Amino acid sequence: MKREVKDMIMIILGSFVFAIGVNYFAIPNRLSEGGVIGITIVTYYLFEWSPGIVNFVLNTLLVAVGYKFFNRRVIVYTVAAIISSSLFLHFTVDWGKQISDPLLAALFAGLAVGFGLGLIFRSGGTSGGSAILARLGNQFFGWTIGKGMLVIDIAVIVGSAFIIGQEKAMYTLISVYVGAKVIDVVVEGANERTAVMIISSYPDQVLDAVTNQMARGITVLEGKGGYTGSQREVLYLVINKHEIVPFRKIILNIDPNAYVTVHGVQEIFRKGYKGR
Repeated sequence: MKREVKDMIMIILGSFVFAIGVNYFAIPNRLSEGGVIGITIVTYYLFEWSPGIVNFVLNTLLVAVGYKFFNRRVIVYTVAAIISSSLFLHFTVDWGKQISDPLLAALFAGLAVGFGLGLIFRSGGTSGGSAILARLGNQFFGWTIGKGMLVIDIAVIVGSAFIIGQEKAMYTLISVYVGAKVIDVVVEGANERTAVMIISSYPDQVLDAVTNQMARGITVLEGKGGYTGSQREVLYLVINKHEIVPFRKIILNIDPNAYVTVHGVQEIFRKGYKGR
């Protein structure tokens, strides 16, 4: 019960921030968005229909279509997000004002919308619309939520260019791209993980230094040179991105000729790391 209350608070807060991004930054500067909210904004420009009401109707239809792909908890949280975001969109529609710099408006629209949606996703729900399709892409194709929404949103923005104009559509693309990146940061966490593999002539010294100085565990793999056929130990570990600099110093002090590869890690499943 305590967790559910916390999740609902995050959904309501995320819905409010999302609505501010749309009504305070996007609409007054005649920008659009992707997905269902982009269609909602365009109908506001054309017919002055309430963004909250249109958002509620369209998302309710999509949830009715996609409900079977999600468990009961996700559906309940999604319905809560749709209701709260629609209410905030309806009552904050006149809050915004035009900003002289459209690029600044696009950046802050992306930040607000991305942060709001990120809070909703982090709590376990969706905002409906393209978010439902993005969740399906995450479930079946392993896409990040931000990437899935970006693909869907671009398709909607291309269509909205005929209403808001080519220049505003390009600014909207910037906003959506920023929002997608913010979503991934909020959902996956700011501590991005990085995997490192080391082939060194001094594997024991590297292992001891990393273990003692960085308090990180290392997996030792048995490797074999493809050309020379010599047996070598390959060290593998996962660190935070901000730990790369001290890690590089350790390696250079022990073995400047070490062969090191570094690559990003999308997710880690194991006790002791962040949950799925």
